[in-house]
Amino acid sequence: MIIMQLNGISKSFGAEEILSNIKLEIKDKDRIAIVGRNGAGKSTLLKVMAGELSHDEGELFKPKDLSIGYLSQHTGLESNNTIWNEMLEVFESLITQEEELRKLEKKMEQAAHLSEKDYEKLLKDYDLKQQMFEKNGGYRYEADIKAVLSGLNFLDYDDQTPINELSGGQKTRLALGKLLLLKPDLLILDEPTNHLDIETLGWLENYLVSYPGAVTIVSHDRYFLDKTVSIVYEISRHKTKKYHGTYSDFLNQKAMNYEQELKEYEKQQTEIKKMEEFIQKNLVRASTTKRAQSRRKQLEKMDKIDKPLGEESSASITFQVQKRSGNDVLKLNELSFGYDDQPLFKNINLHINRGESIALVGPNGVGKTTLLKTILGKLQPTNGTVQLGTNVQIGYYDQEQANLNSHKTVLNELWDEYPTINEKDIRTILGNFLFSGDDVLKPVHSLSGGEKARLALAKLRMQKANLLILDEPTNHLDIDSKEVLEAALMDFPGTIVFVSHDRYFINKIADQVVEMQQDGVTVYLGDYDYYMEKKQEEYELQQLEKTESEKDKKEDKKLSFKEEKRIQSEKRKKERRITKLEELIEEQEEILAELEEKMTAPEVYEDHEKALEYTNKVNEVKQEIDQLMTEWTELQEEEVQE
Repeated sequence: MIIMQLNGISKSFGAEEILSNIKLEIKDKDRIAIVGRNGAGKSTLLKVMAGELSHDEGELFKPKDLSIGYLSQHTGLESNNTIWNEMLEVFESLITQEEELRKLEKKMEQAAHLSEKDYEKLLKDYDLKQQMFEKNGGYRYEADIKAVLSGLNFLDYDDQTPINELSGGQKTRLALGKLLLLKPDLLILDEPTNHLDIETLGWLENYLVSYPGAVTIVSHDRYFLDKTVSIVYEISRHKTKKYHGTYSDFLNQKAMNYEQELKEYEKQQTEIKKMEEFIQKNLVRASTTKRAQSRRKQLEKMDKIDKPLGEESSASITFQVQKRSGNDVLKLNELSFGYDDQPLFKNINLHINRGESIALVGPNGVGKTTLLKTILGKLQPTNGTVQLGTNVQIGYYDQEQANLNSHKTVLNELWDEYPTINEKDIRTILGNFLFSGDDVLKPVHSLSGGEKARLALAKLRMQKANLLILDEPTNHLDIDSKEVLEAALMDFPGTIVFVSHDRYFINKIADQVVEMQQDGVTVYLGDYDYYMEKKQEEYELQQLEKTESEKDKKEDKKLSFKEEKRIQSEKRKKERRITKLEELIEEQEEILAELEEKMTAPEVYEDHEKALEYTNKVNEVKQEIDQLMTEWTELQEEEVQE
C-alpha cells in the first residue's frame, strides 16, 4: 500500500532552484535511501515530506492518519527530564491506561456497595481496558525503552541522569531513540549515523531492518545503506531517479545505464549523420530528390535522444610526498595517557612500516583521537614513548578543523601558508577541491561542513607529507567526495594512520585494522570485513571455551559416594514434590472450574452478595495456584540446571 506519493514537487529558495519535478513514492514496508551531492536538496526533500517545509509546485499525497517521525541532522533533545522519564513520555497514553486499570482494581476490591448491574459493568470495563492495554504493548514498554537505550549505548548511564548534562552527540542519539520508540508509520531520518560508534551502527542496522513501518534515509554511510535499504532515489541536477536494490546495486545499475544510454545516443548520432549526408548529396538530384525529401521527413519526425549527462563535477584530489621515509615509520612502546591519575588508555604497543594503511577502531571514549594527538606531540603521554622513523613528515587532518582560520578567506587560508606560490596555481589547487570563481573569496566561517572538510584536505595535500594521520576524514563529505578521497589515498605512496567510523571507507583503505582497548591494542591483518570475521570467530571460540570449561568443572567435581547419595536423595525428594505439586495444581484447577461454573448460575450472578463471595473465592484459588506454580517452576529449573 502506498503511504506517500510526491508528484512533480518543486522547491526554490529565492531565485535558486533546489528541487524540480520530483517524483517519489513510498509503500508501507519500503526501505528507501535518498542520495546525492551535498547541496543537491536531500535534506530539503525530507523536510517537504515531513511537513516541515512547503513546496512551490506539485502535489504530495498521504493518508490523513499517517504518523510521521522525522529526525533532522541537527536534532538534539533539550530537556530538564532524566533520560528514563524522557523516554517514558512516549508511552504517556499507556501509563494513563495503566493508572486507570489500577483505579478499577481498587474499585473491584471495594465493590460491596455496588449494585449487581454496576458491578457487571465494572468487570466488563476492566476486561476491555486490560485487553487494549495489552494489545498496545502495556506489558512490554519498559523492556522496549531498556532495549533502545542499551542499543544506543546508554547502558552505562544512570537512568536518572538529566539530559541537559549530556553532550550534543548524546542528545542527538537520545532524539533518535525517542523516535524509534514512537514507531511512526513513516520514519524519516537525515544522517542518523552521526555520533554513532561502529557497534551502535550495527545495532541500528538490525533495528531498522525489522522496523514495522516504512523508512526513508539520507546518509553518507554507504556500508549502512547497503545493510538497510532496498530502493535508492538519486537526486541529481534537481531531479530524482529511482533504482532498485542496495547502494552498491545502485552504483552498478547507474554505471550500466549510463553506458547503455551512451551507446544508444552514439548509435542514433551515427544514423542521423548518415541520413544528413544522404539528404545533402541527393536533394538536388532530380532522380533521388523524392528519396532525400522522404529521409528529411523521417529525420524531422525522429525522437532524438539527448546525450546522457555524465557525473557532475567532482573534486580532483591527489596526495604526493616530498621525500620518502625510512622503512620504520612509527613505533609506540608501552604508551599510556590519562587525566588526574585516571588512565584513558595504557600499554599501547604498535609498530608501523612504510606503505601500511592502519585503521584505528574502538568504542567512543576509548581514546582514539587522544592517541593520534599523542603521536603528534600535541599531548604528552603519562608513560611510554613515541618514536618517529627517518625522514618522517607528518600531515594531520583534524575532524574539528581547528587548523582553519575562520577570519580568513578560502584563498588566503592556503596562500598565506604558501606565499611563494602564484595565485593562479593556488586557485587551480582550490579548483581541484571544487572551490571555483568567487568561491575562493568566501570567508572560512561561512563555509558548510563539507566545504571546510575539502579546504582542510586541500591544506593537507599542500604539505606533501609521507605519514598522513587522519581523524574522521570522511565526516561532512558527500558520497562522491568520499570516493574521490578513497581513490587518492589508495594511490598514496606513503603511510596512513586513520580513525574512522565509516566501514565502507575502512574496507577501501585499510590493510590493517587496529582495535583499541583501554589496556592495549589488537592488530588484525586485513580490512574491516576481515576484522569482523575474526571478531566473530573469537566470540565463537570464547563461547566454546566457556562451554568446555563448564564441562571440565563438572568433571573435576568427582563427588564422593556419600555426596552422590545425598544428591540422589535430594533429587528424588524434588521429583516427589514436583509430582505432588502437579496433583495439587490439578485439584485447585478443578475447584476453580467448579466455582467459575457456579458463578454463571442465575441464583449466583443475580445475587450481588453471592457473586462477590464467589469472586473472592475464585481470587483465593487463583492465588493458591500461582503459589504452587511458582514453586513448581523453581523446582523444574533446578532439575534442568542439574
